[in-house]
Formats: sequence, C-alpha cells, structure tokens
Amino acid sequence: MQYLSKWTMKRFIIYIGILVAAISCRPQHRNLQSGDLLFQVGKGSEMEQAITTATEQHNTLNFTHVGIAILKEGADSVLEATSEGGVRMTAMEEFLQRAAQDKKGRPLVVAMRLRDTAGLAASVRRARACLGLPYDYAFGPDNGKYYCSELIWENYRTPDSVRRFTARPMNFRAPDGTMPHFWVELFEQLGEPIPEGIPGTNPNGMAQDPQLQEVGRWF
Repeated sequence: MQYLSKWTMKRFIIYIGILVAAISCRPQHRNLQSGDLLFQVGKGSEMEQAITTATEQHNTLNFTHVGIAILKEGADSVLEATSEGGVRMTAMEEFLQRAAQDKKGRPLVVAMRLRDTAGLAASVRRARACLGLPYDYAFGPDNGKYYCSELIWENYRTPDSVRRFTARPMNFRAPDGTMPHFWVELFEQLGEPIPEGIPGTNPNGMAQDPQLQEVGRWF
C-alpha cells in the first residue's frame, strides 16, 4: 500500500476544508428559490444599531436587513435596497459576508418563503424594475426611493395587485421612549421630521408575518 506524500496530504486537507466551508454556506434545506426573502442580522453599523433598538424583539433574532434571492446557475445574487448603493444586485457571497456571525463564524441569515407563491414571479419582476433607484433615508412612502423592507412591501403583491405585507405605524424610539441621536441627526440633515407613527415596515416585523415560512438558514 502506498502512502500519500506530505504535499499530497496537505492539498487533500485544504480541499476538504474548502468543501466543508462551501457546504456550510448553503441553507440547511438546500432548496432556496428565486423570490425567497433573506433576513439578515447586521454586524452593527450605527444605522443597524438604531434599527435594532427600535424594532428588537426579545428571545428572537433581531433582523436589520432583508433582500430578495435571485438564483442563476453559478451566479446567485440578492436584490436589495442598501444605504450604500440604493436598489442594487449584490453577489450572494457578499451579502452573506456582511451579516453578523455566530460563534462558529457562520452568517446569521435566514431564508423565508411565501406560503402562497401565486404572483411571485411578477413580484420579483417589479422589484427588479427598481434597480438603480436611490435609498430612502427619509423612510417615506411613495417617494420613488426605497429602504430594504419597503422594496418588498411595495412590489410583493397578489395576482390581483394587493400588497402581501401590511404597513404599520413606524417606531424610531428606544424602549425607554427616548429618540436615539442617530435618528435625530439624520433627519436634521435631511431637513425633514422624523416619521414617527407614519405607516411603514421593518425587517423584524416582516419576518414574523405568518405568510412566511422558514426554508433554510446559514447557521
């Protein structure tokens, strides 16, 4: 019996490590589809911290961002509205790398799917038509700009054009009732009032919608 050389064994170990890493980045159920919603726990930017403070729910993951899975052979992407680039298409790997990680270094991202997918393809097409539009820093409705969950709220509709998700009064305050400095400073720069109580959406609330079911996660 021949023994593997040290060089061959080293290459074999590296290959196994790459294979294990690749597998760990797939959803556990391995049935991700275009149109699934990817809910992300952010790494903790100032905006993400402000969103978490206003929308966090105890004993659950606190999602600060959501995007739409767009799957193509060898080029999986996420359609998302980001403060860095507005409505854009992002490589799946980049989207996962931006997420916070668990203790094993796996991205805290959960994939969810509508239980009723009628009209989903048309919803995704509408969302894709928004590519290039700016980010909605003002969190206002019907202004030609989008924040992450607003992109989904506006475009995910039933076949008879009814919005899938319900807008609810937005809250920007911390649990103690105070307004975080981040929001005060942001809206002062925009020259607009903080839209406290104006109907809107957020990733945490959307993720709890009973229309959605979890179909995979990366951790």
